[in-house]
Amino acid sequence: MKVILKENVESLGKAGDALKVADGYARNFLIPRGLAVEASSKSLKTLEQEKKHILQKVERDRQQAELMVAKIKGVTCTIARRVGEQEKLFGSVTTKDIEKSLSDQGIEIDRKMIILEDPIKALGEFPVKVRLLPGITTEINIIVVGETQE
Repeated sequence: MKVILKENVESLGKAGDALKVADGYARNFLIPRGLAVEASSKSLKTLEQEKKHILQKVERDRQQAELMVAKIKGVTCTIARRVGEQEKLFGSVTTKDIEKSLSDQGIEIDRKMIILEDPIKALGEFPVKVRLLPGITTEINIIVVGETQE
C-alpha cells in the first residue's frame, strides 16, 4: 500500500514522504494513529499542498523544541528519597519522579522524553538526557539526596 507520511516515523521516513509499506502496517498502525494517509489518486494530487502544511508543522515543532532546550539546559532537579544503611535508596528514582520535579519548577515535559538507561538507586548527582525531538536533545542534572527524618 502506498502512503504519505504526516509525521516523522523513526526507521521509516520523514513527514511528506510517499512510501510503499505493507498493507497491515498501514491499516493497523500508521493510518489509525494519524501518522500517514493512504496515497490514492486524489491524495497524490494534494500531496504538494499536504507536504507544505506538514513541513510547516515540523518546522514549528522544531522551533518549540529548541526554545524548550534553551529553557531547560542546565536545569538541576533535587529529589529527596528515604535512605537505608550504607546510603542505599528505598526504591529508585524514575522518569515519573523526574517529570514531577520538573513540573514543580514550571517545566512541562512528558516523561517519555526523559531517557534513563537504568533507574537511579544511589545518592549523588546524575546527568540525564531529555530528547524533545529526534536529533534535539539536552541534559539535566538530577541530585538525589537523603530525606531528613523528623
